Amino acid sequence: MILILIGPPGAGKGTQAKILEQKYNIIQLSTGDMLRAKAKQQDALGVQIRTIMDTGAYMPDDIMIAMIADRIIQPDCKNGFILDGFPRTVPQAEALDAMLANKKLKLEAVIELKVDDEALIERITGRTSCASCGASYHAKFNPPKVASVCDVCGGKEFICRNDDNEENVRARLKTFYHLTSPILPYYEAKKQLYHVDGMVSPSLVTQSILDILDQQRKV
Repeated sequence: MILILIGPPGAGKGTQAKILEQKYNIIQLSTGDMLRAKAKQQDALGVQIRTIMDTGAYMPDDIMIAMIADRIIQPDCKNGFILDGFPRTVPQAEALDAMLANKKLKLEAVIELKVDDEALIERITGRTSCASCGASYHAKFNPPKVASVCDVCGGKEFICRNDDNEENVRARLKTFYHLTSPILPYYEAKKQLYHVDGMVSPSLVTQSILDILDQQRKV
C-alpha cells in the first residue's frame, strides 16, 4: 500500500500516519527526515545532498526522486509506505508517478485532511511538550492531569517550539496552500484524491480514512 497524506501543519497527519503504520504494517516517510539521514551517508547521492544542504540551496526534483527511489527499496518499505511532505508540485507528482511505474508500484490514494485555519492555529499555538521525556500536551485539548506536572515522568518543565506562534503559523499555512494547491487538481483528475474532514475527533478521521482505503482496495 502506497499513500500520500496532504494537510497543513497541525492537521493531524502524524497521528493518522502512526495508526496506518500499525494497521497495514507500512512506514511513514518524511522527506525532511530522509534528506537528513541520506546526507550522513558517504555514497554519491549522500554527498550530493549534503553539499546542497550545506549551501542552503533548493533540493532539485531529480535528487528528491532519486532519494525516494533509494529509500523505498529498503526492507522496511516492502509492505508499502506513506509519503509526507512530497510531492509539493505538479512536476514532482509527475516524476513520482513515473518512478513508481518504473518499479511497477501503484499509488493507492492521496488523502487530504481538511481543517479550518483558525482551528489549526488554536491547535498549534497551544502545544507543549515535557522537557524531560518529550510527552506531548495541549493547553486546551490535552493538558496534564495535574497542572504543570508531566503525566508520564513527573517532570515539571514544559517547552514549546519557537515557531508555534500565531504569526509564524499563519505564514506556514500561507506557504502550504501556495505550494500544495496546484497538485490537488492533478490527483483529482487521476481519481486518486480523497478529502477527509479533519475537524472531527481523531478516531472519526481514522475511520473515514480506513473506509476510503477499504473501498479503494475493492475497486
